[in-house]
Order: sequence, then structure tokens, then C-alpha cells
Amino acid sequence: MKHMKGHIRKSTAVLSVVIAMLVGALIVSVTGSHHVPVFVDTAHAASSDQGPLTSFAPVVKRSMPAVVNISSSKVVRQQQMPRGMMDDPFFRQFFGGRMPQQQQPRSQRETSLGSGVVVSADGYILTNNHVVEGATDVKVAFFDKHEYPAKIVGSDKFADIAVLKIDKSGLTALPFADSGHAQVGDVVLAIGNPFGLGQTVTMGIISAMGRAGLGIERFEDFIQTDAPINRGNSGGALIDTKGELVGINTAILSGETGGNEGIGFAIPANLAHSLMDQILKKGKVSRGFMGILPQELTPDMAKAFGIPNAKGVAIAHVENESPALRAGIKVGDVITAINSNPVDDVNAFRLQIAGFEPGTTVHLKVARGGQNLDVPVKLGEFKETADATGERPDIQGKGEKGALGGVSVEALNANIREQLQLPEGTAGVIITDVDEDSAASAAGLHTGDVIAQVNHRDVKTVAEFNAAVKAGASRESTLLLIKRGGGNLFVVVPNK
Repeated sequence: MKHMKGHIRKSTAVLSVVIAMLVGALIVSVTGSHHVPVFVDTAHAASSDQGPLTSFAPVVKRSMPAVVNISSSKVVRQQQMPRGMMDDPFFRQFFGGRMPQQQQPRSQRETSLGSGVVVSADGYILTNNHVVEGATDVKVAFFDKHEYPAKIVGSDKFADIAVLKIDKSGLTALPFADSGHAQVGDVVLAIGNPFGLGQTVTMGIISAMGRAGLGIERFEDFIQTDAPINRGNSGGALIDTKGELVGINTAILSGETGGNEGIGFAIPANLAHSLMDQILKKGKVSRGFMGILPQELTPDMAKAFGIPNAKGVAIAHVENESPALRAGIKVGDVITAINSNPVDDVNAFRLQIAGFEPGTTVHLKVARGGQNLDVPVKLGEFKETADATGERPDIQGKGEKGALGGVSVEALNANIREQLQLPEGTAGVIITDVDEDSAASAAGLHTGDVIAQVNHRDVKTVAEFNAAVKAGASRESTLLLIKRGGGNLFVVVPNK
């Protein structure tokens, strides 16, 4: 079909040229002039026979056998009735004083449905981790109704990818597209098993690239699409019009109904392929780790840091015994480039660092106190850590009015440190009250925040806090480093 269409285009172009030459010759004979130029729009002529594409059936027919339905099950234990509840008179009245016999915890089998994509002829399948997480039994069903047991080869919960293997060869597999070349506006098809109905195909376009900050996964770099994706589509294929795998459908943004709202998210094929390769080679996914808490550099923060543009990330925290600390990275540094590649935002920075193998040395361009430094950092390996809850202590109404308008503060003591789960030796002043009409409140300060620095100066007492604020009163804004919920962040409060 392609060859035939190309032949027709070429024939049309030649015919157009001949007609144009004849018309030109006729004009010359009528006018008697031999200097009238003749222009032929060969590009337009070559494409003039193209009509609208009316069917994706050939692409779907080739791709459908490579998209599978996945059913998984796991055994969960139901919690028994708490002993204290059984002894509670208020609870006993509902049983007329006759309490039910205490039973052993029951086991119950939970099942889930999803989709997957065959990516090799010898039986390797990509899906989402959440489709098979914790499963003791996984089955894969093909479009032709054949079903096979599957083994979970490995998974990565931080990017929601899992690799399965079935004992079957000669399968139809989807080729990987280079998702780095995908563009907003590209037509895409979503194939999966929504609501357990069976193989279903929907169409849309790529709505956005590099979506992050959604709180779906730890590491996010989603393709957003309006191709309808519903429950059960998780792990299914997002393909282009050539039938190549652009992404693995993962999540939707839905309303109260839980159905499709035209906003779906897929893991890019390049990322999925890279994670799969690591799982197959090493049995797990390894990521680079620096041990810092990066923060978006807003225009106001860029001014406060003395950065000429708002490109880069500010370092709000450096972990003890981390690669960053050993390399000399400090709180208040601004990282503007990694290996000469500019840093645009926090998510891009995290993805770049995570993409390096542990043990790799990266070179950071760091802005510090008006200087640009080159800091080499040998990366460690990322491991999951538990976040502190950072519950706010009962301090409302305490403290004294500080030099920062609308903010009352109190020195940090051992009792407050314990309630906030702060390490021993953590210093600063805690905010006990914030006037709702103040610039501090508008900037995002809350009761319970601990102020550790004012304009890069450490503060340990209320007197030091007030002195630091007054020393910077002539500036456009006051830059604060605060501790909140187990983490650090910078806050800029306008002075006028």
C-alpha cells in the first residue's frame, strides 16, 4: 500500500509538471514573450492526493495480540476483633450481653485485574507493579482466549513497573518506540482491559510530556493523554500510529465516578525499557543517591539567593553521612547544572540523579555566595527511608512577637524537639502564631514551623532571630530556612 501510494504521488507530480509546462508554452505563444517564468509547486502536487486517515484497523490488528489481560490474587488476613472492644460495655449492648466467640484471624483471597504488554517473543511481559504487587498467583490471558500462568521476574514500586515471564515462545511482541521523540499532539491508541470487559482500543493524542508532582509514584515522568483510560487499563499499551509502544498506561485523573475524565498518564517507553533491562540483568532497579532535599527555585528565591535567573534547585537539607555531605554540598547552595546539563526543576533533577548508576561521579555546578563552583559528587545508592510525621506541638498562643511582621516565635527546647521528631542538637525558633493577614501567612508560614536560618544566618534564640531579621530589613524580602514535617524548605517573605 505504501509503495502504491508513493507511485501515485510521483505520477501526479509528473503530470502536474507536464500540465504546467504546456500552460506555460501556451502563455508564451499568446504573449509572444520568451521570458515568462513558470513555477511548479511540486511539494503541493506530490501531496495533493492525500486524504484523511479513516481507520487504524491495520495497526490495531497487528498490536492486539501483544496486549494481554492480567489477573492476580493474593491471600490477606482479616484482623480479629480487638480484645478491648469486646470488653467495652458500650459495644456489648449491641449483642445483648452475649459477646461473639473470639475467632482466629481469617484468610481471604483478593483478586485484581489489569493489562500487560508482550515485549519479547519468548514471553517477557511489562505491566504495572500495582497490578501484581504481593500476588501469589498471576495469570495472563491473550486475545485468542489462551491463558498461561506467569512468574513475577521483578518489579520497581517507585516507578510502578513489573516484569512477568510466561513459558511460551513465538509470541507477537510490541516494538519499543523512542518516547524521547514523542510530541504533544501526536495521535496515540490505548489498548487494555477496562473493567474486565476484554480487549478495548481507544484513541486520543499526547496532551503533555514530562508530567510530575502528581503524587502517584516516587519518580514521575509521565506522558499525559486524552485517550480514554479506565480501571483495568493499568499496565496496558499506549502505542503510536506505527504500532510501536510509546508508554505503559498507569493512572487516570478521575472525578467522583472514578471513570475517565480525559486525563490519563503513561510511563514513557524509554523509562520502562531501561527499568526492565535493570531488572533482567540485576534482579532489581538501582538508582543514584545524593542525600539532599532539593527545592524549586522561584523568581523570588532567585533574587534572595542572588541568582541571575530562576534556573536550578536550592538545597534545603543535606543528610548526615551522605555523598553530598562528603562532597562539601551545603544548605543554601543552588545547583544549576549536572555534568554541564542545565537543571530546570526539582523533578528533572531527581530523575537525572536517579538515572545514574550508584558509584558514578557527577560534576555539579553550584552557586554559593556569589561564586560558581564545580563540585564532584560520587553517588550512593537510593534506598527507601521512612519519613518523620512531624506532628505540630501544642504551642498556640505561646511565644512573643518577633521582628518579622505577624509572626510570634519561641526558642526551640528539648520537649518541642521530641514532639517534632527532630534530631538532638537541632536549633532554631518555633513559630507559635502567624497573623492571617500578614505577608508571612501569604508566603506560607504556619504555626509549628521551625526557623533555622534567616538570610543564610543560623538562629538559635529569639534574640538572634530578631537581630537577623532587622539586619536584612533593607532587602526586598527575608529568606527563611524552615523545618516542617521532617523536611526543610526555604520560604521568601516580602519586607514591603
